[in-house]
Amino acid sequence: MNTPTAPEVDVNQLVADNDTGGRSPGPWMSRMLLAVALAWSVFQLWIASPLPFSLGILVFNDTETRAIHLAFAVFLSYMAYPAFRRSPRGHVPVTDWVFALVGTFCAAYLFLFYNELATRPGQPTTMDVYTGAVGLVLLLEATRRVLGLPMVIVALVFLGYTFGGPYMPDMIAHRGFSLNRAMSHQWLTTEGVFGVALGVSSGFIFLFVLFGSLLDKAGAGNYFIKSAFALLGHMRGGPAKAAVLSSAATGIISGSSIANVVTTGTFTIPLMKRVGYRPDQAGAVEVSSSVNGQIMPPVMGAAAFLMVEYVGIPYIEVMKHAFLPAIISYIALLYIVHLEALKANMVGLPRRGTATAGQRLMSFAMTVAGFIVLSGVVYWGVGWIKTAMGDAAIWVVGAGLLASYVGLLWFGARQPALELDDPNAPVFELPETGPTVKSGLHYLLAVVVLIWCLMVEQMSPGLSAFWATLFMIFVMLTQKPIIAAFRGHGGLGAATRQGFVDLVDGLATGARNMIGIGVATAAAGIIVGTVSLTGVGLVMTELVELLSGGNLMLMLVLVALISLILGMGLPTTANYIVVSTLMAPVVVELGAQSGLIVPLIAVHMFVFYFGLMADVTPPVGLASFAAAAIARADPIKTGITAFYYSMRTAILPFLFIFNTQLLLIGLTGPLHLILTVVSATVAMLVFAAATQGFFLVKSRWYETLALLLITFTLFRPGYWWDMLYPPFDEVPAAQMTSLIEQAPAGSGKRVWIEGMNMNGDDIRKGVLLPLGEPGTARERMASAGLTVMAQGDELLIAAVKFGSPAEKLGMEQGFRIVSAEVPAERPAKEWLFLPSLALLLLVMGLQRARRSRLGVPA
Repeated sequence: MNTPTAPEVDVNQLVADNDTGGRSPGPWMSRMLLAVALAWSVFQLWIASPLPFSLGILVFNDTETRAIHLAFAVFLSYMAYPAFRRSPRGHVPVTDWVFALVGTFCAAYLFLFYNELATRPGQPTTMDVYTGAVGLVLLLEATRRVLGLPMVIVALVFLGYTFGGPYMPDMIAHRGFSLNRAMSHQWLTTEGVFGVALGVSSGFIFLFVLFGSLLDKAGAGNYFIKSAFALLGHMRGGPAKAAVLSSAATGIISGSSIANVVTTGTFTIPLMKRVGYRPDQAGAVEVSSSVNGQIMPPVMGAAAFLMVEYVGIPYIEVMKHAFLPAIISYIALLYIVHLEALKANMVGLPRRGTATAGQRLMSFAMTVAGFIVLSGVVYWGVGWIKTAMGDAAIWVVGAGLLASYVGLLWFGARQPALELDDPNAPVFELPETGPTVKSGLHYLLAVVVLIWCLMVEQMSPGLSAFWATLFMIFVMLTQKPIIAAFRGHGGLGAATRQGFVDLVDGLATGARNMIGIGVATAAAGIIVGTVSLTGVGLVMTELVELLSGGNLMLMLVLVALISLILGMGLPTTANYIVVSTLMAPVVVELGAQSGLIVPLIAVHMFVFYFGLMADVTPPVGLASFAAAAIARADPIKTGITAFYYSMRTAILPFLFIFNTQLLLIGLTGPLHLILTVVSATVAMLVFAAATQGFFLVKSRWYETLALLLITFTLFRPGYWWDMLYPPFDEVPAAQMTSLIEQAPAGSGKRVWIEGMNMNGDDIRKGVLLPLGEPGTARERMASAGLTVMAQGDELLIAAVKFGSPAEKLGMEQGFRIVSAEVPAERPAKEWLFLPSLALLLLVMGLQRARRSRLGVPA
């Protein structure tokens, strides 16, 4: 029986629709849209730079910036995206012009009338209300055009809840709000559309998307893909492994799993099919690796910057916590595609070179060693220069960066030019590894600049992205003329002009890629505004508590399922805003009452992961639909296969919510770090083998059960150890003073609090109180937002600072801190790794013996 396939699609049109909206108007209109997109990019670069404050001109506050940012996004939404499939693409209809201009005025209203609005807060005029209402309607229509109906439906449901509160069932009913109150809250304050999410979009996300766009236009996207194929394409199922690696590389700078699919998938999916993967498998591998790009630091689909605001921790901390789960998830996906290749007895693509395996291994080892040595020289050398040269160090470092750039261009110019081959061609040979990797090393300098500014100089994400983008502008203007000079081809003028054209194209493409994120964060602000206006977040907590019956695991499963449903059809940024606003407080509150005391970042990562799984999961898995269109496969089958491959990502949140060491929290030293990384990696590989039913050979049912037991124990040894040795001892709150003063910097203290909340309910729950920098107990508790006073053996919470970590943890004035928990003296739980590894060796022994009897090649 023939497998149903997706309808024939034009892949180029699919990419165009995803990237730019698919509208191709005439020359005059195209130039106008190019000018608007360029103006948006220049505006964002201006406000991110130090120049406005240095020169004292064109200085905008956050609210004005958000309004201008949304005005650009709304205008380009109507200009670039047709209303319907059959709408004209060769010109912009008059209705779209009207919508674009009115929508731009409504979005810019806070900027245009900022001074007038500041004089009458909470007292909207008729004009204010009408502007807000029309603006909301036009924002939702722009969202429908760019992102489709799911985001609009979610926003309309919440708007309906705002007005229909009195008619709701008793459990979720509220008094309802007038049009004046709702529009004022949603459009004229920073609680709704112009809230934190849009602020992060205008302040951080745009610059990172622009940086990624320039990096891609400069040729880095091509370089990443070719390098991945050169390194891995010769292995069993090599194209699939290369797809995973290239998607990881592009996912680092991409803000969308769907964009990642249509960008890399057009090249990788046909090659995967050619070496033996079924169409649905080829599409599923690309989906799984592209969606994983959204959990990969430093960008994480732009959600990393939102986490900084919502969780209240530095950006560097977000990257640190997200790193290990992302890495082990990618390693497991590489292993899954390897197992699929083993089961189908696939072979890799042919190489062009004749080097032996030993020569290639030596070359790879020398390259890695060279990078390590070079990194050490740069790090310690720059540190010494900064100490020795003082303020003049910036010029010395800049000269060194310029010399490195020119040197790497000279090195790369000696290699053959990189061109992507046709993946559908009858013969496809892998490029040479050495020349391919060497040809684009100068692209990595831009990433080095970004990471250096973030991690060493500890600049803000926005300023770091600004300097990295400025360096990329320099690269795009100079790389082609310099390479042409080094190769002696002449044509320096033509190369210079082409560099300028590429720069303009990159700036415009970066702006157009931001349209979807701009309207998504604004539309998601409607949900956030509704939650803050109606208090529906408390209702979600009560609903999950009722359904779970107080069972912790059932509560987490319900939150995971609801996050999956809420994330359907939403882009990454809007997805995270919705699930973090609605579901993260549920986990914090109900988990605390059940004794689940974890850092807030673990909760946000939990809901974020499951929100992202909606991109994979049928029936609305948009990334799966995009991959199925490229693979000519059944979308539902592709989605099911992709979900099967993504199960490793789905189990991670449950594991790191109970074992926060997977987020690199609570590690005691380098040895503990190494042990955590190695055990987590081995556990994920074993889990992949268990779910695939294939390890060294096809697994028997009892071997699969053994592998799952090994996985669980390696990931969460504390589950078994806590049955033998209680992990914490409880001490009276009166002893907390000395414990808090002795705690190391950046640590937290597990405390139990009791009291009556605003609804009159008696609450007892545990929280992990962050302590910040060393100091007295009073100072450290104040840094968390708490003022306390002694009351017998307990501490009475006298005040909770608004917006503080303590408030986010649900602590309220009048609550009592009744006790604290300290780690108990017990053997290290990691001793359980030994019986786990012994069981793993037993399974390996059984399968090796069976493989020998069957004569299966290794």
